[in-house]
Amino acid sequence: MTRIFHITSQAAWADAQARGAYAADSLHTEGFIHCSDAHQFLWVANQRFRGRKDLVLLHIDPACLDVEVRYENLEGGSERFPHIYGAIPVSAVVDVTPLRPSQNGAFGA
Repeated sequence: MTRIFHITSQAAWADAQARGAYAADSLHTEGFIHCSDAHQFLWVANQRFRGRKDLVLLHIDPACLDVEVRYENLEGGSERFPHIYGAIPVSAVVDVTPLRPSQNGAFGA
C-alpha cells in the first residue's frame, strides 16, 4: 500500500478523532493539506518543526480519500509534494506514529 504522510500535533490528531476527520489550518488558508511521501517527511520535519516534542506522523492511505490528491511544487525547487484538497477522514489514517526529535532538536535516524 502506498502511503502519504502528514505531520501534526498530538492535540490536533485527538481533535480529529473526536470529529471523525482531520483538517489542517492550511486547508482553510490555502485550500489543501500539505503532505509528504516517505522520502520527504523527515526533511519537512526538520525544516518546519525542529525541536517540537508534541508531534505525530499520520500515515494516510490515499485510496481511502474521497477528495483530490495532487502532486505539486508551489514554492519553487524541483521536488513535488502531495497535497490533499479536502479533509482527511480518520478512517484513511492507517497508522499514527510519534515523531520525536533527538536531543539537538533534529528529526531522523
